[in-house]
Amino acid sequence: MLITLLFVALLAFYVAWNLGANDVANAMGTSVGSKAVTLKQALIIAGVLEFTGAVLFGHEVTETLATKIANPALFAATPQIFVTGMVTVLISCGVWLQIATSRGLPVSSSHAVVGAIAGFSWVALGVNAIDWSSIGLITIGWILTPLISGAIAALFYSQIKHWILDRPNQVVQLQEWIPWLSTLLLSVFGVIVLPSLTEPLTNFVIEQTGFTIPSHDIPLLTGAIAAVGLTIISWRQLGDKRTTAQTQESTQSPMPNAPCPMPNQVERLFARFQLLSACFVAFAHGSNDVGNAIAPLAAIVYINRTGSVPTDGITIPLWILILGGAGIVGGLAVWGKKVIATIGENIIALQPSSGFCAELATATTILIASRLGLPVSTSHALVGGVVGIGLVQNLKSIKFETLKGIAAAWLITIPVSATLSAAIFSIAQILFF
Repeated sequence: MLITLLFVALLAFYVAWNLGANDVANAMGTSVGSKAVTLKQALIIAGVLEFTGAVLFGHEVTETLATKIANPALFAATPQIFVTGMVTVLISCGVWLQIATSRGLPVSSSHAVVGAIAGFSWVALGVNAIDWSSIGLITIGWILTPLISGAIAALFYSQIKHWILDRPNQVVQLQEWIPWLSTLLLSVFGVIVLPSLTEPLTNFVIEQTGFTIPSHDIPLLTGAIAAVGLTIISWRQLGDKRTTAQTQESTQSPMPNAPCPMPNQVERLFARFQLLSACFVAFAHGSNDVGNAIAPLAAIVYINRTGSVPTDGITIPLWILILGGAGIVGGLAVWGKKVIATIGENIIALQPSSGFCAELATATTILIASRLGLPVSTSHALVGGVVGIGLVQNLKSIKFETLKGIAAAWLITIPVSATLSAAIFSIAQILFF
């Protein structure tokens, strides 16, 4: 069994590696494409935040995937079959994610995992072992996610374009909008990240004071302080850059066809907002999607320890979370360039202002879906957001050939991963049972 656990741990690391190479483009692709950060900076920032999110908050999604997709009660009498099925899930997901990454196609690792679990469950116990309502919700999410994200991104960008970018006094307009942009940014991402981050502090305050504090109070206070701080810092930076630009403009003779320095200063400030939004997305992604790689491993470790199939919440050992986080970082660093280039450069040309809107729309869409209980994909949301920006800018700026490849990869992810899993499980049954 020790050899089996080692083999499964290596498989989980392999899936996490491919997940890092593919899915982390969701966090950093638009930031690289808009030149807000370099590729090297993006890899370092995303690596740190993805790992931190995976280790600190990756257990919840892992528990869900390990116990809720297939009906574990049906495997209670045959835990070894459940173990074999989870191994096939890891193999099929890893292979499909690697194929998609090699072609620079952003796909949903969540959909791959669900498809793979459905594939082996069908072969093992028949069609009734699959939760078809979950598959139906995923299909609805696949259709709605890019549409909703695209609409939100188009709305955000059209307003920023109208009130700031298309005005002759861009810097003055941006100064007026900075408090609202700061509040919007930290509200959307704060709802995703702050409740989990501040929960220990809330519990500590309750224990020390004896007062029952509503769970949302400290996140709201933290977000408000952060929004005020971000506003003040941004005002100061914009004021300093405006003074510098005016000094350069007064001391240098104008060059023909030279770019206006003020729009550059505006985009530079948007680049800072975009980088902050990318950091939040990377942290949230690490905490949510690491479960796609390590849930099968966690289930197998549980079976090895207890001799029974997990039917409810399970405790995830820290070493499994660290394994998943390390795999994500490694895959991002070595193989992440292609998918980052696809999202950031090969759909439309992005500026920091448009990249910021795409990321904000992605986070908003994922947040709304989470509140409604719909399983959605960050990849789908971000691509939809980028296309929404392109529709506002210029329809001809969208590279539809790239979108065709991405849509095809989305469409076949569940059936391909299900077929791979079913085939591998069938072979394993012949060889071992």
